[in-house]
Amino acid sequence: MAQLGFYINQSLCSGCKACTVSCKDKNDLDVGINFRRVYEYEEGIYFEQPGKGLVHNIKPFYFSISCNHCTQPKCVPSCPVGAISKDKDNGVVTIDQEICQGTKLCVLACPYGAPQYNKKVFKSDKCDFCIDLQKKGEDPACVASCPMRAIEFGPIEKLREKYGNISQIKGMPSNTITKPNLVITPHREAKL
Repeated sequence: MAQLGFYINQSLCSGCKACTVSCKDKNDLDVGINFRRVYEYEEGIYFEQPGKGLVHNIKPFYFSISCNHCTQPKCVPSCPVGAISKDKDNGVVTIDQEICQGTKLCVLACPYGAPQYNKKVFKSDKCDFCIDLQKKGEDPACVASCPMRAIEFGPIEKLREKYGNISQIKGMPSNTITKPNLVITPHREAKL
């Protein structure tokens, strides 16, 4: 099996957060814990038009992100008890809840904010690519729930062949840090 990755079409994302809600529901996540998050970005300015007040030229757009199941994940070596591993077959990075000691070092290490700390159980957890659903032939919850079909998944090489190699846009950490398995079609107003 090949390394799995996500494709995000930022031009299609409407910011509805259905992906966030479906992920929270599927994983029974508490308030404040989000394995998938949607961020809003704005580009543009306001300018004064003589005698007519302020006119805006603002272009908002959205971006959905979760764990990128990176080629060089910073969370894996940060865990002092070895609770985080990267599957050798599909490249999915997971946290073993039986081993996790809740040191939060993975939370600090990940530039994308993927691991989330749960204060109720004193452990960290994160997106596991809905491997349980995939084994049943279903899509990950975030992919299945997106009404705009702005999220896809599959072998990262096939996604790159189909959509290109962009894996970083303005506001994101450098893709050289972890080599994320992510492909993005940026919004036409987004700056790279």
